[in-house]
Amino acid sequence: MTLFAPDLYRNIAIGFAIGTALLGVARFEEWSDEIAPPAQAAEQLAAPAPSPDFWTLDQ
Repeated sequence: MTLFAPDLYRNIAIGFAIGTALLGVARFEEWSDEIAPPAQAAEQLAAPAPSPDFWTLDQ
C-alpha cells in the first residue's frame, strides 16, 4: 500500500468540492447582496397634460 495512491488525490478533490459547495450554500444569504444588488425601479416620470389647443378641431 502506497502513501500517495491515486485514490488519495481523488478523495481530496471530492472532499474539497463538497466542502466548497456546502460553504457556498451556508453563506449564500450573506453574499447575495454583494454579488447582485437588488433591483430598484426608476421613478415614473409624469407626462405633461396636452394643451386645450391640441384637442380642438375648429379650423
